Amino acid sequence: MTIITFTSSDAALENAGGKGANLARLTRAGFPVPRGFIISTDAYRSFVAKNHLGDIIATSISGITPDDPDQLDQASTRIRAAFSEGQMPSETEAAILSAYTEFNGVPVAVRSSATTEDLPDLSFAGQQDTYLNVTGEDDLLQAVIKCWSSLWTARAIGYRTRNGINHDEAALAVVVQEMVQSEVSGVLFTANPVTGQLGESVIDATFGLGEALVSGQVEPDHFVADTLSGKIGSMTLGGKSISTRSVEGGGVETILEQAGARQTLSDQEVQQLSALGQQVQNEYGTPQDIEWAIAGGSIFLLQSRAITSLFPVPEVSFDPLLVWVSFGSIQGLVGPITPLGRDVIKHIVTGAGPLFGLKLNPDEVKVFASAGERIWVKFSDVIRNPIGIRILLPTLSVIEPSARQIINTLLGEPNIGAGKGKTKLSTLARLAGFGLPLAARMVRITLRPDTARADFDAEIESYLAAVRIAPGADRFERLANIVTFIHQRIGSFFALALPKFVPMFGPSMAGLNLLNKIAGEDRSQVLEVTRSLPRNVTIQMDLALWATAVEIRKDRESERVFLALDAAALASEYLDGKLPAAAQQAIAGFMERYGMRGLGEIDIGQPRWRDDPTPVMHTLQSYLSRDTESALDAQFARGEGAAHAAIEQLAAEARRQHGGWLKEKIVRAAARRIRLLMGARESPKFFMIRMMGIARPALLDVGEEFVETGTITHPDDLFYLTLLELDSLSRNEPRDWQALVSERRHTYQRELRRRQVPRLLVSDGRAFYEGLGSETDSADLITGSPVSPGVVEGVVHVVLDPQGAQLAAGEILVCPGTDPGWTPLMMSASGLITEVGGMMTHGSVVAREFGIPAVVGVHQATERLVDGQRIQLDGTTGKIVVLSQ
Repeated sequence: MTIITFTSSDAALENAGGKGANLARLTRAGFPVPRGFIISTDAYRSFVAKNHLGDIIATSISGITPDDPDQLDQASTRIRAAFSEGQMPSETEAAILSAYTEFNGVPVAVRSSATTEDLPDLSFAGQQDTYLNVTGEDDLLQAVIKCWSSLWTARAIGYRTRNGINHDEAALAVVVQEMVQSEVSGVLFTANPVTGQLGESVIDATFGLGEALVSGQVEPDHFVADTLSGKIGSMTLGGKSISTRSVEGGGVETILEQAGARQTLSDQEVQQLSALGQQVQNEYGTPQDIEWAIAGGSIFLLQSRAITSLFPVPEVSFDPLLVWVSFGSIQGLVGPITPLGRDVIKHIVTGAGPLFGLKLNPDEVKVFASAGERIWVKFSDVIRNPIGIRILLPTLSVIEPSARQIINTLLGEPNIGAGKGKTKLSTLARLAGFGLPLAARMVRITLRPDTARADFDAEIESYLAAVRIAPGADRFERLANIVTFIHQRIGSFFALALPKFVPMFGPSMAGLNLLNKIAGEDRSQVLEVTRSLPRNVTIQMDLALWATAVEIRKDRESERVFLALDAAALASEYLDGKLPAAAQQAIAGFMERYGMRGLGEIDIGQPRWRDDPTPVMHTLQSYLSRDTESALDAQFARGEGAAHAAIEQLAAEARRQHGGWLKEKIVRAAARRIRLLMGARESPKFFMIRMMGIARPALLDVGEEFVETGTITHPDDLFYLTLLELDSLSRNEPRDWQALVSERRHTYQRELRRRQVPRLLVSDGRAFYEGLGSETDSADLITGSPVSPGVVEGVVHVVLDPQGAQLAAGEILVCPGTDPGWTPLMMSASGLITEVGGMMTHGSVVAREFGIPAVVGVHQATERLVDGQRIQLDGTTGKIVVLSQ
C-alpha cells in the first residue's frame, strides 16, 4: 500500500509514522485537520531497495560514534547524496501523483513522519525535514525524496545510535497536506511541559507560518491558561521580530515583522485553543503537544503527539493534592521494576497489616502506586496527619533528605493541608498495640545487646532453614505452590521481621543521637564510630568475596586463568564447571551463600549472580590486582581501629564537659550498642533476598516447562506477570500470555532508557527532580548530604550500570544510587557520590564502614560530573570541588 488517506483506519505507526498516524486519527475523530494523504513506509523501502541504498547506509554508519560530530556529518552527507541521486519507482511516482490530483494544484506541505517512537525524556521532534508551500508535481516528488533522506540527518543517526535504537528498524512515511496560509500559528501543550502541571495549558504563538517558531528563530507570545476554566493566568508578549510567509509560486521566505507590541491571540482564541486541546487530550488519554494554525478565523490542527518530557503520575487530583515519594530513591534503585517485582513488594508491605490489627487487600491498598514502571509511596495522608508530619520529616532527613527538602516547599500549599487532619483514637490504639510490645523488647535488648543480637541472627537462620516450596504433580501445580509460597512466606516478611528488627535497630539509633549531642557541631567522630561494624551481612559478603580472591591467588593455575580471560569468559567457564579446581571450589562456596544477590535485587525479576556471575568475576579480577596494603580485610581492621579511636576521643570530650564522669559512661555504653546492633541494618533485607532466592529459581524452572509448551517464550517471562496473573496461569486459564509479556517487556525496555527520575510526584502532574544544592551550586562547587567522613582527591568515573564496570586506583565513583549489587565495585573506589540516598541508605552505610568518603543526594551528579574531571570530595561537609576539567 503506497498511499493511505487521512480517513483510513489502516494508518498506523509502522506504515504511516507517528505524524501520519496521528493526523489520520484526528481526522477520523472529527477534528479540524487540513485534508491530505500519507505516502507509506512501503514506498520508502521500495525506493531504498530499487536504488540499492541499504549497503551504502550500512557501510556509512558502521562503527559510528554518536558523540563524534564530524563522523556523523560525513555519514549523513554520503547517505543523503545517494538518496538525491536515486530514482523513484514508477509505480510509487504514479500513486503519489494520482493522489496529488485531488488538490487541484493548491500548495501543499510535505512533512516527514518517522516510525521510531519518542522515548521518555527524549523526543524525535525536528530530526527530519519539512517542506512548506510546495507547488507542482516535480517539486512534490523532490520534496518526498528529501524527506526520505532526512531519516539520515547527522542528528537522527546520532540520536538512534546513542539510545540503542536499531537503524534497520527505522523507516519514514511522508505526509502531504493542504497548505494552511496561516495568519497566526504556534504550539499548544495541554499540560505545562516545564512544571508538569496538568491544570495548565501553555500556548506559544507567532505571526505567519510556524516554521520560525519551531526552528527557534523567533520569540513568540507565551500564554498560560487554566485548563478547566480557560482563564488566562499569565501572558508574555514576545519580540516576534520575524515571520515565515509563503511565496507566490512556491517556497517560503523570512521577513522582518517587529511585531513585539502586537498580541497574536485574543483572549477568546486562547480559550478556544485551550478547550480544543483538552478535547484532543481526551481522545488520546494523555497530555498532548499540538501544532496549530489560524487562517480565515478558523483553527486547524497540523500535528499532535504525546508530551514525552512528562513523567506520569499514578493518579490525577487537584483538591486534595496527593504526594508520592520515589521508593527507588529511598532504596538506591532508580531503574524500572518488573511487574512481578512491584507486586511482590506491595504484598510484602501490606503483609504488615496484622501487626496493626488490619487485614489489608494488597490490590486495594493505595499507599503504593506504580508510574513509569517504578514504585511510589503515597505520603500525603501522613503529611496531613499532625502526628505523621512530625515523624515523617525527621525520618526523611535520614533516608532521603532531598525529598524532605522538596516536601518543605510544598507544606504551605492549601490543597496539601499539612498537619490539618485528625488523628483517630482507633489509629492511636493500633499504633500503641504495635509500639508498646516493641518498646518493652527494646528495653530488654538495650540491657543485653550482645545476647539479643546473637538471638536475632539465630532466629533468621532457623526460619530460613525450615522453609520450602511444596512439590507439585505438574507445571500448573508447581506454579500454584510457588505463588502460595510468595503469598504466605515472602508476603509475611514484614510481619516476621519488624517486631524483631525495630527493637534491635532502635537502641543503636538512640545511641547515635546521644553521641551527636555530646559531640556538638563536629560530628565526624560520631560517624567514625560506625566504621567496620561487626555482623553486617553486606560487609561480610564483601569480605567473603575478598577471601575468595585470596584463595584464587594462592593457586598459580587459577590466578593465571583469571589474568588471561575476560570476566564473561570466566563466568561461562564457572557455569560449565571448567575453572581450575581451586577457583571453582572457592567461587562455588561464595555462591552458595551469596549467589542470590545481584543488582536491583529487591526486584525478584532481576538476574542474580548465580544466573550471571560476570559481575563477580569482574570484582575478583579487580581484587587480584590489589596490593596487600589495600586488602579488604586489612581495610576492615583499620576501620575497627579508627572506630575505637573515635570512641576514645568522644569519651575524652565527654569527660571535659559538665557531669563528665556520667557522660563518659553514656558515650561508652552508646558506642557499644551502636557497634553491636547497628550492623543488623542490612539483615532484614538480606533475609528477604534469601526468601526470594528460594522462589526465583523455582519460577525459572517452571518457566522452562511453560516455554516447552509454547505458553511463553522465555522462562523469565513469568516476571512480567502479576501474582494474580500467575495464579490465573496456574489454573490454565486461556489468555495470550506471549502478547501480554511482549507489551510489558517493551514498556520496561523503554523505561530503562530514562536518565532522570523524579524524587517526588504531585497529583497535579508536577514532578520534582531536585537534589540538595540544586539552587545554590556553581560550576565548581557542588553540594550534597555528607554521609561518610573524610576528604579525598581523585578522578571522576561515572557509572550508570555496575555490570562490567571497573575502577582504576584513586577514582571516585559517581552513580545514580547503590544497592548491595554495587558494593563490590564500591570497594575499589576512593570516594562515592550518588544522586539519591541519605544517612542510612545502603551506599552510605557501606562507605562509612570501609572509610570511603561519601556524599549523597547530589542533584544530577551523573550529568554534572564527567569522566576524567579531578575533584575534591569532602564527606564531612558534603562539598564537592571541581579542581580541573
